[in-house]
Amino acid sequence: MENEATRAPERRGKGLDRRQRTLHGLFAGSHQSRRQGPRRRDDRALAAVDRHHPQWLAIALVILLLSCADAFLTLTLLQHGATEVNPVMAPLVTGSGHSFAFWKLLLTASGVIVLTILVRIRAFGTFPAGFILYTAAAAYASLVGYELWLLDRIGSIG
Repeated sequence: MENEATRAPERRGKGLDRRQRTLHGLFAGSHQSRRQGPRRRDDRALAAVDRHHPQWLAIALVILLLSCADAFLTLTLLQHGATEVNPVMAPLVTGSGHSFAFWKLLLTASGVIVLTILVRIRAFGTFPAGFILYTAAAAYASLVGYELWLLDRIGSIG
């Protein structure tokens, strides 16, 4: 049994409770995060990581910028007589296209956020979510290239 001499000194009750300093905890946690990987090998919880590698921010930004370019080029092509082939987005391209751009970016950003949070988890049991992010970036790059080629073909670019 433990006696008074061998017991560690009680630290509770002295000073501020760290749980009461929310802003300090958020600031310190974002700059000095401890968990950059899961604690256990098979840890698949969403909160298993405090901070993700910067490459995931970069690929997320690339996808969002390519999505913006795709929205702009799609609206430009529609002004030149093209039609939207995506049945989900086709009803939204009528009028000024503001609702099309809003929904396109909202859906893309939502998907990117979810995939970034789940980046260490295998989707569909085989592919890491990071692979899906890279595939989405490549698909958007191809789509934007194809739209630029179409615009060149109809003579609207220089």
